[in-house]
Amino acid sequence: MDTLPIILFFGLAMAVVALVGGVTLFFSETVLERLLLPMVALASGSLIGGAFFHLLPHAAREGVGTEAIFLWLAAGFVCFFLLDQVLHWQHSHRAPAGQRKPVGTMVLIADALHNLLGGVAVGSVFISDIRLGVVAWLIAAAHELPQELGDFGVLVHSGWSPRQALVWNFCSALAFPLGGVLTYLAAGLINLDVMVPFAAGNFLYIGAADLIPEFRQGNAGKANLVHTFCWLAGISILLSVSFL
Repeated sequence: MDTLPIILFFGLAMAVVALVGGVTLFFSETVLERLLLPMVALASGSLIGGAFFHLLPHAAREGVGTEAIFLWLAAGFVCFFLLDQVLHWQHSHRAPAGQRKPVGTMVLIADALHNLLGGVAVGSVFISDIRLGVVAWLIAAAHELPQELGDFGVLVHSGWSPRQALVWNFCSALAFPLGGVLTYLAAGLINLDVMVPFAAGNFLYIGAADLIPEFRQGNAGKANLVHTFCWLAGISILLSVSFL
């Protein structure tokens, strides 16, 4: 079965996820603040669980050598670390004081590059195994939902109109299906099995280095317990899915 239509469908579906930020128009800042961090914690657990319980075991089953798995895992982790360093923007969804338009532009650039690499990673998993590709897509979508909610808020607070924020956020999200198509076209030129641990490295960096500090910082007591529960729920859900 040709995987290109499937990659295109799920790639465009991921781009549609970028429009979820529009729902924040109906929320007060207080409500959004209460919802966002538990969603970030759930996404973090899902990313980490997906890397450990789905992507890495799949790479081992496909015959990728142990040394190659760890090499590409590290490469995926380092790649997203360098992306953060170059753009000076970790996905914290908080605009620095005194900066307006430049912050919104950096969000779009960071998201476009992130989506392109995400499309490459998830597209490579689809080519390797369609069922695993669906799982990888769901994991990525779990991360995108809170990210897009936060990014939309940053764009609007940076001086963009809600309509501009939705349109340009959607345009940056189109880099995801583009990455998937480029991966499909390169399938005969490179060994895409090694892209599975590369994707796992991406997921581990985002879930551990990028998102965990977000829901841990400045929280204590009941809020910390809620966030911890959501994080463990994300890991548990992906572990349960692996048994299916």
